[in-house]
Amino acid sequence: MFDVDDFVVRCEEALTETEPRQAIREVLVRVMSEPSKVGDAFQPTEGGLTLLHHAEDLTILHVVWAPGMKIYPHDHRMWAAIGIYSGQEDNEFFRRRGPGERTLVESGGKVLTTGDTVVLGDATIHAVSNTGSRLTGAIHVYGGDFVNQRRSQWDPGLVDEQPFDMDEARRQFAAANDAWQAMHE
Repeated sequence: MFDVDDFVVRCEEALTETEPRQAIREVLVRVMSEPSKVGDAFQPTEGGLTLLHHAEDLTILHVVWAPGMKIYPHDHRMWAAIGIYSGQEDNEFFRRRGPGERTLVESGGKVLTTGDTVVLGDATIHAVSNTGSRLTGAIHVYGGDFVNQRRSQWDPGLVDEQPFDMDEARRQFAAANDAWQAMHE
């Protein structure tokens, strides 16, 4: 079975490596080689964010995307490693229109499915959606203090850069959960 405490220890150890992002990714790859064990440990029933570990140099979240959910484009301002243990996470990538610009243009995408891992760079801007019909479960590992890091989000029109609003993210998760549950009533 997947052990969260053991995973956190292995991630903390990976931070001491010469290339911590790649070392964290390797930890995730090993864990995601048996994704059902992670799913058995968490057994999610709705979308949401759960803080598994928080420190100045490392934050680990359990993220569950409800079907039909899409979260606004946002940045992290730190690297991130993501592992999918169930479902599918669709990432749309963006870049600033130009140096110093506050608006975005699309710059590609990547679909992550069960067992996949990816490392995102410090300057990555992305939107995430779950276009599937079931919950998507993931572990997100951040190379810093994700909770307190100032970052940005953009409106769906990619025009209005504003400070990231965790309450807005929670509202997006709640709305997606409500819509998904309404489909099953």
